[in-house]
Amino acid sequence: MALNVAQKLIKEHLIEGEMRTGEEIGLKIDQTLTQDATGTLVMLELEAMGIDRVKTEASAQYVDHNLIQVDHKNPDDHLFLESATRRFGVYFSKPGNGVSHPVHMQRIGKPGKTMVGSDSHTCAAGSIGMLAMGAGGMEVALAMAGKPFYVKMPEIWGVKLTGELPEWVSAKDVILELLRRHGVKGGVGRIIEFYGPGLKCLGAMDRHVIANMGAELGATTTVFPSDEEVRKFFELEERAGDWKELKADKGATYDITEEMDLSSLEPLIAKPTSPGNVVPVREVAGEPIYQAYIGSSANPGYRDFAIVAEMVKGRQVSSNVSLDINPASRQLLSDLTKTGLLFELIQAGGRLHQAGCNGCIGMGQAPATGKNSLRTTPRNFPGRSGTKEDSVFLCSPETAAASALTGKITDPRDLGMDYPQVELPEHPTINNELLEKPLPLEQSRKTELVKGPNISTIPEFEPLPDSMELPVIFKVGDDISTDEILAGGGRVLPFRSNLEEISKFTFEILDDTYYKRAMGIREQGGHVIIGGNNYGQGSSREHAALAPRYLGLRCVIAKDFARIHWQNLVNFGVLPIEFIHEEDYEAIDDEDTLLVKNLHTTLPKANEIQVEVKGKGTINARHSLSKRQVEVMLAGGLINWVKQGEAAVQ
Repeated sequence: MALNVAQKLIKEHLIEGEMRTGEEIGLKIDQTLTQDATGTLVMLELEAMGIDRVKTEASAQYVDHNLIQVDHKNPDDHLFLESATRRFGVYFSKPGNGVSHPVHMQRIGKPGKTMVGSDSHTCAAGSIGMLAMGAGGMEVALAMAGKPFYVKMPEIWGVKLTGELPEWVSAKDVILELLRRHGVKGGVGRIIEFYGPGLKCLGAMDRHVIANMGAELGATTTVFPSDEEVRKFFELEERAGDWKELKADKGATYDITEEMDLSSLEPLIAKPTSPGNVVPVREVAGEPIYQAYIGSSANPGYRDFAIVAEMVKGRQVSSNVSLDINPASRQLLSDLTKTGLLFELIQAGGRLHQAGCNGCIGMGQAPATGKNSLRTTPRNFPGRSGTKEDSVFLCSPETAAASALTGKITDPRDLGMDYPQVELPEHPTINNELLEKPLPLEQSRKTELVKGPNISTIPEFEPLPDSMELPVIFKVGDDISTDEILAGGGRVLPFRSNLEEISKFTFEILDDTYYKRAMGIREQGGHVIIGGNNYGQGSSREHAALAPRYLGLRCVIAKDFARIHWQNLVNFGVLPIEFIHEEDYEAIDDEDTLLVKNLHTTLPKANEIQVEVKGKGTINARHSLSKRQVEVMLAGGLINWVKQGEAAVQ
């Protein structure tokens, strides 16, 4: 049977289940990725499980999100993470070394390998022929412990690329076009695999741009073949021995197919407040801007910065615009310095920031209230920038640079300049010392974990009750993101290791009374939340499930869920169920009380659950839990389930 790239990767790593769409499968995981906004919990979970040393081929911990050090909290966590990597046998990328995804791609990632990461943009590694998926921290911790990673077998969506990109159109416009066509739910339950002759005009870092934002379509992951362009990338990074070819078999088919003629594309832009709100740049041209932001994991390559430098060379950005330059890695920053392009960016008025995620996660560079910000970042959910009433547009580096020069949203084709030609450095500035290697086993066993005063333990949660009577204290609409459930940014993320404190920010963007109301009834059995479509889209941060659970959330009933958040709810013992009839969503109001009974017998035997809306009648809902997940749910979460399994073995 002829296989496509995604099928080959899955088949080679399949250890449980069968490759039938919708069925749960277990995969062997070769590599893991954690970053500091989520990694502290992962390391605490490894400690809680009594792990001696990770079992993966390579696991890496990056410090790239929480870089601002205004007090002790972030640096304390950095020291804790460094001690944990030495204790458990993990690579450690120091603060300022760069964003996890491009650094991992350059230094550790390998074609043909699997990876899970506690960051939803882990899928960026699909650019080099990896099967790389975002997940909650608990699942990453289990993968590090050598356990399978479970996911429902996705459909494979083949996107055939033809033609060549025209001038002033780049990789960001390719993924924005896919979002324009299909929106933020278009990839749910699917792996996106790109193939076809159009791949020849997309280098490995161009593919990274596209694979990274597959997460914004809700896709399980994105996959590219490992071909000649990927080989060139590995040679440039002085890792030619790690490259291997991985292509679809001749005659391979896909569950769904689509074609995109690259030569027909034009500059695109995603308007606030969704990556799926995409229009041609010319449709919104003329809108004044306050900020043009270059960088992030979504546009991390040398070319993405060099094209901007060439465009602003010898010019000045508009006096009304803040041009923020966010190098994605120290290697990139060094290369821009050597080639003189960093000088051009600064001379034109650019503001240089350290290598890391920075403003992408709301850690600095927040825009002014009521002002437009153009960003090459992957997301523009409400408040993600750090400004509650933000107005963030997503676009290519070309569009951001053109707009910075004019002071208003501008199609780069309208600048009247020649399209700059950018060549990659022949010899990138490679420094492997910035990524600390794992210690030998005997040394690691002697390492003590360094815990500052802001690091707390994960509380024990009780098993799922057989019956629950829960008040509805919050009802939300469609496409609620994890940024809205629990924001990122400089105010919130420093408390990522302190559950009691970070829980105080839960839902504050949508309802700043939620915390107080939830705490008021926590000891009375908890509460339920009602959600619309695509509940929990966006970031994989498990705090968005853990903090509400700490505040007494026991159940979420939604029209449907985003994959990673749905799994995170299960992992922490919050029952996620879906309306069978969407009109039932309208029948439930804030302050209603819901009653579910006989869960211990119903969940293992049937997918349908009856929910009594007290005083109104009964509605039917359903769950999508596998047999394994039902066991996890009844145990009260993944940590309890793992402990039960270990106790049974002993």
